Amino acid sequence: MLGGTFDPVHLGHLRSAVELREALELDRVHMIPASVPPLRGEPRVSPEQRLALLRLGIGDTPGLVADPRELHRAGPSFSADTLASLRREYGGEARLVMALGHDAFLRLADWHEPERLFALAHLVVIDRPDFEAALPAELRALIDGREVGDGEALMARPAGGLLRLSLPSRMAISATEVRRRLAEGRSVRYLLPEAVEHYLLEHALYRA
Repeated sequence: MLGGTFDPVHLGHLRSAVELREALELDRVHMIPASVPPLRGEPRVSPEQRLALLRLGIGDTPGLVADPRELHRAGPSFSADTLASLRREYGGEARLVMALGHDAFLRLADWHEPERLFALAHLVVIDRPDFEAALPAELRALIDGREVGDGEALMARPAGGLLRLSLPSRMAISATEVRRRLAEGRSVRYLLPEAVEHYLLEHALYRA
């Protein structure tokens, strides 16, 4: 599971999903747009448009799935509820992984039912270029004893582990910067998949 607002989806999101799948030899990566993100402001465009953009961005990429399940659920898009849905779908013995960036990881102790996340899945923290910070005390307590050194150790059981993963490309593309450039009428070429760029420009999304 790779969740987020995808506001909008960009090449950094998609390349991370591909490399995550390769690094951990995952069957598939569910990319799941948050309908109502609990810990950030409301996205600039509707959940349905962000899902449409994600589908355009993924195209026919093997192993990546644009998953709409959070759009079909009322209320805040809590990751624990999403993981519970995936666990019911795949069964108790499946190896489930939730990937998140280092900046989101630093706030993990503030998430809804953070202990439940580990009961349902492994967590994989994707290093973010140029982003380093000390771990808060609450986070250190939450992850104490959970960290493993590699994917093989992580996949030895269905859930409960933590792996920090550095992906090869480490593309420092920011959705905030993409939105700013669109609002200013500047080029976003090579930051987004071509189909996503065309859709954004055609529908004048993120224009000031």
